[in-house]
Amino acid sequence: MDTSRILISLAAIVYIFVTCPAASLSAEIQQPEEKEWSPPSAGPITTLPAPPLGKNKLLVQPFLFYNRTRGTFDDEGHYKSFKGGDRKSQWQQQLFMEYGLTDRLEIDGQAVFQENLRHEHGESAETSGFGDSYLFLHYCAVDEKDWIPSVCGLFQLKFPTGKYQKADVGKLGTDLMGATSGGGSYDHGYGIVLTKKIKPFAFHASAAYNFPLLTKVDGVKTEYGDYLLYDFAAEYFLPKGFNLLAELNGFSQGDKKEDGSYVPASDINSLTMNFGIGWSNDALQTLFAYQRTLVGTNADVNDSFVFTFIYTF
Repeated sequence: MDTSRILISLAAIVYIFVTCPAASLSAEIQQPEEKEWSPPSAGPITTLPAPPLGKNKLLVQPFLFYNRTRGTFDDEGHYKSFKGGDRKSQWQQQLFMEYGLTDRLEIDGQAVFQENLRHEHGESAETSGFGDSYLFLHYCAVDEKDWIPSVCGLFQLKFPTGKYQKADVGKLGTDLMGATSGGGSYDHGYGIVLTKKIKPFAFHASAAYNFPLLTKVDGVKTEYGDYLLYDFAAEYFLPKGFNLLAELNGFSQGDKKEDGSYVPASDINSLTMNFGIGWSNDALQTLFAYQRTLVGTNADVNDSFVFTFIYTF
């Protein structure tokens, strides 16, 4: 074998050993990072998801609720069903909107319109009107990473836009539209929201402690008890855009005061369970769910059906 062929062979071997690792390294450098797993969904019914919406994005989410009340929990937590053909139900439409002020801060609003129906002791009544409204500020302080969840701070304010006094006796209470926490008061609340995704699950949790301000109801100085809202939800994502939802919503409020004195056994507590199925794509997210009140004190016992969808601009 002549010298020129030996030199050419050696040069080829050196070229292969030098260029192949370099090409491999270049491919590794140019390879895009794996995209974060974040499937679209309509999210939980009540629990706020922690990840922010994004700057200048607008989310619109209408809800339709049908609530059928089958009885009440008394002040000792005992269930008492309606008797003698008594009935109570409600159609409720909610409009929830989010707007991203920055990549971390968003403002949310919620308005409620409802139709209350009641049949009691052979008499019937039906009234519709606006319920109380809410404003939220939602700031994401910690991004989800590894085993750390997204963590957001929450401020919320309730406005007494629903009728809360001067009830018409003939309307059997259907004309009172205030929130469960008490009509007529401005309530300010502070909380935390967490979200953690572990494929194929997404877990959400939130808690907010609220302080109602002193108000007057039919001339009586009324101070509703402070209350805690707490929620936990889990989503399980299936193929073809489907997902399953399980959610718990808790409400706990202390006794109220009237003219400076506590009203005994006026506390309110309830725990509600939700199960739902959703279908979503990048453009539209939908959810249909069933709600049931499990336990409580001084609370209605409801069976409810919920439909909602989300569209983002």
